[in-house]
Amino acid sequence: GRMNALLDDLQAQLPESFVMLVVLENAQPFLGGATEPYVVVAMQECGRMNALLDDLQAQLPESFVMLVVLENAQPFLGGATEPYVVVAMQECGRMNALLDEMRMTLADLDKGLKGQLNMTDKMEDMAIALGINEWPGRNPFSKCTWEKSAWPSKKGLQAQYIDLLERYRCAKEWSDSMITPFSLWLPGLFNPTAFLTAIKQVTARATQRPLDNMTNETHFTTMFNIEDATVYPEDGMLIHGLFMEGSRWSSLEEAAEVEAPHMVGHTETFGHVKESFLKDLLPVMPLMYVKAVPVQPHWQAEGVGFLRNDPKVYECPVFITLNRGGTYVFLATLNTLEPVSKWVLTGTALIMQTPR
Repeated sequence: GRMNALLDDLQAQLPESFVMLVVLENAQPFLGGATEPYVVVAMQECGRMNALLDDLQAQLPESFVMLVVLENAQPFLGGATEPYVVVAMQECGRMNALLDEMRMTLADLDKGLKGQLNMTDKMEDMAIALGINEWPGRNPFSKCTWEKSAWPSKKGLQAQYIDLLERYRCAKEWSDSMITPFSLWLPGLFNPTAFLTAIKQVTARATQRPLDNMTNETHFTTMFNIEDATVYPEDGMLIHGLFMEGSRWSSLEEAAEVEAPHMVGHTETFGHVKESFLKDLLPVMPLMYVKAVPVQPHWQAEGVGFLRNDPKVYECPVFITLNRGGTYVFLATLNTLEPVSKWVLTGTALIMQTPR
């Protein structure tokens, strides 16, 4: 009976306030008794939640000052790289919306746990998510809105928070100079489709072609390290950070046994789709060259993109997460030496982020 009374007391009081002095006062009558170990565990959990909130708030970056971002972008607006600059500005705006929501909800939860605000359903849902290392709002029944302001992901709280910091760093570097990196981390964008469209816009303006008649084709290069990218490719951009599920990309040695490197413009491309190795479920891909090209008359227009109907090209879907489905981004064109149907049956796809 005493155990039940203790558990009922802790469940009724601790979620409302994690002020450690109050927790200690509530626990005092039970310290030294038979149930002291359970009381100690409860006190430790309260301390962990406070520590987690303090850590999340301390590491959360400051929001972008959009007036400064616009000032940095001003010299490039109206120029050849304007579409890329617009994407950078949009990314800063999306990042601000997420950071502001996180900052406000973390502060509210902190005050709620200290008894300065009444605990709401939204705060309770957030506390539960933080307690099980889940990104708040991932649960479809949760009232917390982090998930709605963020990008699709299957990562836990800690992994996605680290991902957030890396995305912020990349966006900060890009927005400070407004010069597009030689190789862009495409999975690090809130809206990767916008950057792919910008590639077509820049190329259409440079070549005086109609934008409606442009699409993208892709080639994997011989470069695996970001530092290897030192120049911009012709009529396109280099991207990195992709993984392959269901198959793998040939190594340089395997590709050399079949064919010599193929030059696309002044960029060296190499390799083809191969059967995956055992236990290597998501191999990292080399840098990808995304090139804007005019649509050919014999290409078949579909909702997912233009199908080449070329037996040497596997039209590989690119998804943000392993959930696939609604996280579809675009159609990549990959070289294949084997029938395309083989990679369709293996479910080969490119993935932008791992679940951990």
